[in-house]
Amino acid sequence: MSHSRWKTLRERKLTEAATEPAEVAEVRREIRLSMALAEAVYKRRANLGLTQSDLARRAGLSQAKISRIENSDTVPTLPLLTRLADALDAVLHIDLGGERVGFHFTPRASEESARGDRASTEEWCRAAS
Repeated sequence: MSHSRWKTLRERKLTEAATEPAEVAEVRREIRLSMALAEAVYKRRANLGLTQSDLARRAGLSQAKISRIENSDTVPTLPLLTRLADALDAVLHIDLGGERVGFHFTPRASEESARGDRASTEEWCRAAS
């Protein structure tokens, strides 16, 4: 076997070995989603000038739970997401279409009118592909 043929065979085997099992790819996707949500919660909380303790009081949660959400150590349930959105005086938008999924908190109308167009410039927190 020539060296060039050996190199091609070696590269092919390395490529095959580098392919992730479907379960691993799904876990990675879930982690990216959790991190995107964590970023959206953190940005909205910081934009309001709230501490984790302030947000916890508003949402009826512990500060530790808010910390776990912001550190993407937990996957919140839909009722918990509703409580977070209410506590953050915002509407939570979730985009699960296609490859670019993400989360975005939009301030409620009363706050938007008081703050002008600033709310419309807030960016989506996307899960990296």
